[in-house]
Amino acid sequence: MTTAPTVVDALSLATAVVDDLVVATARDTHGAISRRAHRVVRRGLGPAGLPAEVLHRGIAGLAYGAVGLSLRGASAGLARLAETGAGPALEEGPRGRFVNAAVNGLIGEELRRDRPRLAIEMAVRHDGRDVALTPEGVAAAFPEPTGRLVVFLHGLCENEAYWRRHRDRVGTTYGESLAGHGWTPVYLRANTGLALRENGVVLASLMQRLVDAWPTEVTRIALVGHSLGGLVLRASSAVVAEGAGPAPWTGLVSDVVTLGTPHLGSWFALGADHASRTLARAPEVAAFGRIIDRQAPGVHDLIEGLAHDVPPLPHARYRLVSATLTRSPRHPVARAVGDLLVTPRSAVGRDRRGTELFPDAEVLHLGRTDHFGLLNHPEVHAALDRWLA
Repeated sequence: MTTAPTVVDALSLATAVVDDLVVATARDTHGAISRRAHRVVRRGLGPAGLPAEVLHRGIAGLAYGAVGLSLRGASAGLARLAETGAGPALEEGPRGRFVNAAVNGLIGEELRRDRPRLAIEMAVRHDGRDVALTPEGVAAAFPEPTGRLVVFLHGLCENEAYWRRHRDRVGTTYGESLAGHGWTPVYLRANTGLALRENGVVLASLMQRLVDAWPTEVTRIALVGHSLGGLVLRASSAVVAEGAGPAPWTGLVSDVVTLGTPHLGSWFALGADHASRTLARAPEVAAFGRIIDRQAPGVHDLIEGLAHDVPPLPHARYRLVSATLTRSPRHPVARAVGDLLVTPRSAVGRDRRGTELFPDAEVLHLGRTDHFGLLNHPEVHAALDRWLA
C-alpha cells in the first residue's frame, strides 16, 4: 500500500468539495431566498401560502439530499480505492504538483487533519521529489556542494517550480545565476496553508538538519523568499529567538531577501476577510461568505503579516523588493493595490506612521510589474548578483 497521494485521492477530494461547497452553497442560498419569497407571499395572501412553502422545502430538501448523499458516497468510495494505491501518482508530473500545492495553500490544515495523504510536508526538493536529510540523501541530491547555500522558499499556493517562471524569457533563474558565483541553490516546498509560526518551527528544524547533513562545511547562508515565503523565513528566526538560544544555522545567515512579501499584511487578504463578514450578514449570500471564511490559517495570517514581535536577525543584511503595477510607488493605484496582492509599504515593512521593521535594509522597487513578475525579473537578477556575488 502506497502512502503517496494519487490522482484518485484528488478525485475523492474534488467530489467532497463539490458536495461541501457547491451543493451546500446552492442549498443554503436557495433556502434563504425561498424563505424570504414565501414570507412575502404570506404577508400578501395570508395562510394559504403556507402549504406551498412546506411542499417546496420538502422537494428541495429531497433533491439536495439525494445529490449530497451520492457525492459523499462517491467520495468515500474513491478514498477507499485510493488507500490501495490505485491510479497514477498525483505528483509524478508538474501539473499534479501544481494542483497539490494550490490545494494545500487553500485548505492545508484541513488536509492534514482529514486527508493526510494529500498534505504536503515541508522538505528540500530536487527533481520534483523530497530530499532525505541524511548525509547520503543530501550528497546524492547535491553532488557538487559548496559551503555557501542560497535557500529559496516560494509563496502561497506555489511550489519550488515557481522559481523557474519566466526562465524562457530571461534565459536563467536566480539559483542558476548564483550557482555561477559559487552558491549552491536549495529549493524548499512547504504546505503554505499552515500557520506562519508553525511553518517557521518546521523550517528552523529542517534548516539545522540540512546544515548537519551537508557534505562540506557550511560557511554562509542566504535566504530568499517570495511573498508568504519571506514571512515563513522570518518566522523561523523568531522561533529560535524565543527558545533557549539561537540554533547554529541562524548564525550562518548573512543575507535575507524578500520579494513582494506582505510584512505588514496583504490588502487582498484583508479585503477577503471583510467580504466574508459582510456577506455573513445576509442569509441569501451567507453561504458565499462561509466559502471565503474557510481559508486556511496561512491565508488568514496574511491579513496582518508579521510585525515587530518578529525582529530581524541582528547580523544579517536584509534586502526588500517591492513591485507596483505603475511606474511610481507613489501613484494612487500603487498605494491601493501595489503589485495586485501587496502594497509597496507592506513589502518594505514601513507603516503609515513611518515606522520601519527593517531600518537598515536596502530597498529595491520595480515599476510596472505584478506579484509574479518578481520571479526571475532582470532587475532582481542584477541586484542578487550585486548583493551576493
